[in-house]
Amino acid sequence: MSNKRPAWEPEDLERFRAVQQLAYRCAQTVAEGLEPGVTEKQAAQRMRRWLEENGGDDWFHVPFAWFGDRTTFHRFRTPLQFFPTDRRLEEGMPFILDCAPVAQGYTADIGYAGSLGGNRVQQQILDDLKEYRELILAQVRERKPLNEIYLAVDALIAKHGYENRHRVYPGRVLAHQVTRLKSRGPRTVVAGFGVRSLQTLGRELVAERIQHRSPLWADGKSSAHAPTPGLWAVEPHLGLRGIGAKFEELLVVTEDDAYWLDDDLPHVRTWAAKENAA
Repeated sequence: MSNKRPAWEPEDLERFRAVQQLAYRCAQTVAEGLEPGVTEKQAAQRMRRWLEENGGDDWFHVPFAWFGDRTTFHRFRTPLQFFPTDRRLEEGMPFILDCAPVAQGYTADIGYAGSLGGNRVQQQILDDLKEYRELILAQVRERKPLNEIYLAVDALIAKHGYENRHRVYPGRVLAHQVTRLKSRGPRTVVAGFGVRSLQTLGRELVAERIQHRSPLWADGKSSAHAPTPGLWAVEPHLGLRGIGAKFEELLVVTEDDAYWLDDDLPHVRTWAAKENAA
């Protein structure tokens, strides 16, 4: 590891790690309780209630749930289509749960993909996502421009025969920066986002623009710069034949190095278990 000082102190990183673990525990707990007939709205509400009862005190964004072909953002044209619907879960149907809680100012943003009773196509996507996690980390460590890394991810998607679905997110983002909330405004939600998070993100956008950088990682000119030190919520989202999957987790970037904040996450444990069994 680098001898240079990271963008965050170790105690801060531990707090971010704890919130990320909290978010993944929430997603796993809710996923294990999903049953045929449950709606996206009900799943999202279960996540929200679980987080409020277990230490979450604000939101970067409120929980989302997507079922079936909505895991690929099929025909999404407006931001309102990301919000949970009355779509009901069926046997064999894929789902994605996404939540971004804040606890005492520390933020996480995670994505958890699974299916009810198993789905072979989604499982293959989840297995292949390991290669994307490795590619992104390697290229960030090489200090390649963010937009070039985005295109390298696109090339791997094409090689695998998948579709890039993170390009449907607002701003086409593969990732976005995460920071500690410093606003002392009301803990209210507007358009699915916490007001304090929106205020903090607004300040970050202005500050980064002055440096000719962006806290949003996409494939355009605004991302044509080396990885910015800090914390990035990275979410490669892939689709195939109406079935989608992704992971989302925090990447730590320093002045000359990078590493995933935590390897003790569900998708990483699954990959390790399969390697050990091979």
